[in-house]
Amino acid sequence: MGRWRCRSQAQGRPGGRLAPEFFRCRLRGQGRRRQLGSRSSLPPAWARRRATLGHRLAHRPQALHHLEHARTSAHDLPRQAGRCLWGACGFPRVNSGKSSTYRTNVERRIIGAKVATGDAPNKRVLCAPAAPAATALQAVQRLRVDAESAGQRLDNYLLRILKGVPKTHVYRVIRSGEVRLNKGRAQADTRIAEGDEVRLPPLRLPDRSGTPRAPAREFPILFEDEQLLAIDKPAGVAVHGGSGVSSGVIEQLRQARPAARFLELVHRLDKETSGVLLLAKKRSALTALQDQFRSHEGGKTITKSYLALVWGAWPKNLKVIDQALHKTLDAAGERHVRVVAADHADGRRSITLVRSVRLLGAYSLLEISLKTGRTHQIRVHLASAGHAIVGDPKYGDFARNRDLARTPLRFARMFLHARELAFDHPTSGLRITLQAALPAECETLLSALSAP
Repeated sequence: MGRWRCRSQAQGRPGGRLAPEFFRCRLRGQGRRRQLGSRSSLPPAWARRRATLGHRLAHRPQALHHLEHARTSAHDLPRQAGRCLWGACGFPRVNSGKSSTYRTNVERRIIGAKVATGDAPNKRVLCAPAAPAATALQAVQRLRVDAESAGQRLDNYLLRILKGVPKTHVYRVIRSGEVRLNKGRAQADTRIAEGDEVRLPPLRLPDRSGTPRAPAREFPILFEDEQLLAIDKPAGVAVHGGSGVSSGVIEQLRQARPAARFLELVHRLDKETSGVLLLAKKRSALTALQDQFRSHEGGKTITKSYLALVWGAWPKNLKVIDQALHKTLDAAGERHVRVVAADHADGRRSITLVRSVRLLGAYSLLEISLKTGRTHQIRVHLASAGHAIVGDPKYGDFARNRDLARTPLRFARMFLHARELAFDHPTSGLRITLQAALPAECETLLSALSAP
């Protein structure tokens, strides 16, 4: 019966089973139980057992002291119709819900039960353990859509406004009609316009008072105006928090720029990748640039160039990798990407252009351009060709990466750098080309490999 056990009504107050119950309770976290009364004596049965168990408790004075403080006397246990309302070891009993003629009571120990206070001090009430004060109830809100949010989908607008509310809950209140757009129901994909009124129902938002704030940090700036911000992201810093990462570039920049009304990522780079990262300072700029990224596969609006150092000599005739990729998530939320057949139901066509820049003994320096922008595309495509990126912790050659990190060079990062990004400015239409210099540790490694 697991943690449930039966006992006859005729057994009365607890006694003989107290000592075994005491040791089992200690193993289940005795410190979490609340005090059920003032200090009192132990039940008589405990005194009889103490002689035989004294040697086992000789080194447990703290546990015995806690037990004496946390239990009421067996003589003070309330009774009703000849039945004991308290289980063994002083824990409240939960009845099985059967009628009074049912001759067996099912009891279970409740960790965290407490005594109700009020007009009936002798009445014992079973209460669930107190939940952490992690939520705060908001009242109905009416929001007016500004020019920066115009043209956005309703669900994306709410996800941005309601930071911390679970995504599933946001979609539930939209589907149920609790969210109103101009006093009417709306779908999640409805586009909102400037001046629209969005009514939000009362929502429980997480209390983040105990959550550590992201550290304020600025990054090397490659370009900035009223619309855009481009930085040189270092390796080892995630672009945003999540999957075990407390904060990333976007959170740290927002802390460093508290006066910024809007700051969002236009695209993403892997945590281990360094180089050009573009952010939007206005909603209109974000929408325009995301449209350019979406049309990237069919035209030349956006061009991205990377430098990568791989293991082995890259084949001169291998210039295009056209392989479908399939992304999965494990239980911890980690992303894993693999090459699949072109006709795979969940595969997405991915195209990578490769040019060999230099052969450095057992290494090859490559220039890479993307026709598509899939998760981990460069890393998976190069690894599938038998030439994994140096230092790649997920798809690379782990043994050789470890050996390289132990050399005097101490190179322990992934050699993948977003060197160049070109796009059309969202307002002026001018062609903007941004470049980030190769980090010092990568230059040092190339110099060492080029030395005779």
